[in-house]
Amino acid sequence: MTKVLLALHVLAAIVAVGPVTVAASMVPPAARRAGSDATAVGTVRLLHRICRIYSGIGIAVPALGFATAGAMGVLGSGWLIASIVLTTFAAGLLIAFVLPRQEELLAQLDAHRPVERSSTARLAMFTGVFNLLWATVTVLMIMRPGSTTGA
Repeated sequence: MTKVLLALHVLAAIVAVGPVTVAASMVPPAARRAGSDATAVGTVRLLHRICRIYSGIGIAVPALGFATAGAMGVLGSGWLIASIVLTTFAAGLLIAFVLPRQEELLAQLDAHRPVERSSTARLAMFTGVFNLLWATVTVLMIMRPGSTTGA
């Protein structure tokens, strides 16, 4: 059962978190290019929708992660606790800063107002931190420092 849970956890991370990290990274440059081009605005809208939908699906990642950790008996391990904390920060960053700023940019584009470079730069910064947190969690999941259960 542990292997099945682990496989589902990893698949959920790849399928759900991967698209969010890529699409979120593409929003700032796409918004800068959009201007009043309806096609480019549609691209920004699509990228934001990918972020919203896949972040909802991404809830499966920590749920399956907790189930997997429980089955492996590693719920108290430092590497896992650090991963949980970083995942919580990443989710909070996505919910509080990345998605709302994407919506603000879309509102500006829909109103045919110019998008300020500082707005896209801030969004890029928040997105970069979000992606860095996920990269760190991925490394912790693979390396599991101090773990006696593998790698």
